[in-house]
Amino acid sequence: MQLIEHVQYLAFNPGVTPKGGGLPGLPVLKNVMGSLNLYGIIAAVGALVISALTWAWGSHSGGHQAEANGKKGAAVAAGCALLLGAANGIVAFASNLGTQVH
Repeated sequence: MQLIEHVQYLAFNPGVTPKGGGLPGLPVLKNVMGSLNLYGIIAAVGALVISALTWAWGSHSGGHQAEANGKKGAAVAAGCALLLGAANGIVAFASNLGTQVH
């Protein structure tokens, strides 16, 4: 009976926690992810500029379709920039929330 209780405890808590330095190349991977995040933010800025220009052109020329697409593009670009900028905080929040599950 003691063995079954021990196996049940391991099924609920295997004792695995994230640990830095366990595998080689972790600093390189962090550098690559940071660079990808930067490229994503730069792309979001470009998308926001293009969407704002489309919005302004559509508003000035009376093109309601172009104006609506410009507004939609600006909202999507701003949302992407928000998510990219908050990526570390969102992942840290979810990870901390996950450690509280028992």
